[in-house]
Amino acid sequence: MMRPFEEFLAVQPVVVLDGALATELERRGADLRDPLWSAKCLIERPDLIRAVHLDYFKAGADVATTATYQATFEAFLRRGIAHAEAARLMRSAVTLAAAARDEFWSAPDNRAGRLRPLVAASVGPYGAMLADGSEYRGHYAIDDDALRDFHRPRLQVLAESGADLLAFETIPSLREALILARLLEEFSSMSAWIGFSCQDGARTCEGDDVGECAAAFRGVDQVAAIGVNCTRPDYLVPLLRRMGRETRKPLIAYPNSGERYDGVARVWLGAAADLPFADLSAAWFEAGARIIGGCCRTTPRDIRAIHARYASARS
Repeated sequence: MMRPFEEFLAVQPVVVLDGALATELERRGADLRDPLWSAKCLIERPDLIRAVHLDYFKAGADVATTATYQATFEAFLRRGIAHAEAARLMRSAVTLAAAARDEFWSAPDNRAGRLRPLVAASVGPYGAMLADGSEYRGHYAIDDDALRDFHRPRLQVLAESGADLLAFETIPSLREALILARLLEEFSSMSAWIGFSCQDGARTCEGDDVGECAAAFRGVDQVAAIGVNCTRPDYLVPLLRRMGRETRKPLIAYPNSGERYDGVARVWLGAAADLPFADLSAAWFEAGARIIGGCCRTTPRDIRAIHARYASARS
């Protein structure tokens, strides 16, 4: 599936992503005060993960993103979970999303005016494994070879898990994105999107110009879309415009609620965006985004509103 969004965009203006998983699990009572974050529920509450995925499909999401953002062999090992069991848990995340998709799709009413949703296996950055907010800073104290060795084993599991595509999410630097894209070449049947975390309206969290980031993947067929996630909503328009000048790939936009995450204290600070997400998304669409959803602190209600905004334009 080198162009997994092509069929959707041929008949509808926007591919609707889901919203937050971890913070939605917390909102439903899960205790995620753990370096595994949402992946903790793969061990303790897989039923809750499936329920959240199902609710996002019901809200109108065309894509479910799995509970593997912080699921790494290193993080599982810290919990005493060996390699084989860790790999099984990663695969189970894809199975849970696919099961929710299949349950949703089994109802004829749910298929009306919809294409069968996709499952994207989330691949978080190295900084997510550190569980200290490094995905919002970058500047890792490891070299390219070590970073490649960190990503390869998990990427292999998820590329072979049955997911429709991969989601390289909250990537703070062009360096890490390029390493992931080169590793993707080892799995020629898979495609991925790249979502950068950004510090302002022009630069990634590590300081790369986002236009240069978009340009770097122009000829990389396995990169199906490129854009921004888990970034303040008010930065999205200039970021998307800057990227859109450098690429013809579909642009992806799924910011957080507008609050700021303190990775040391592990709390969200500040206030959410003033306007509802669906209203904000109109400006992202105008700036070129064609794949739109939400990241941390967004809910099925936000996704339902985004779906409703663009549903009338489906052919």
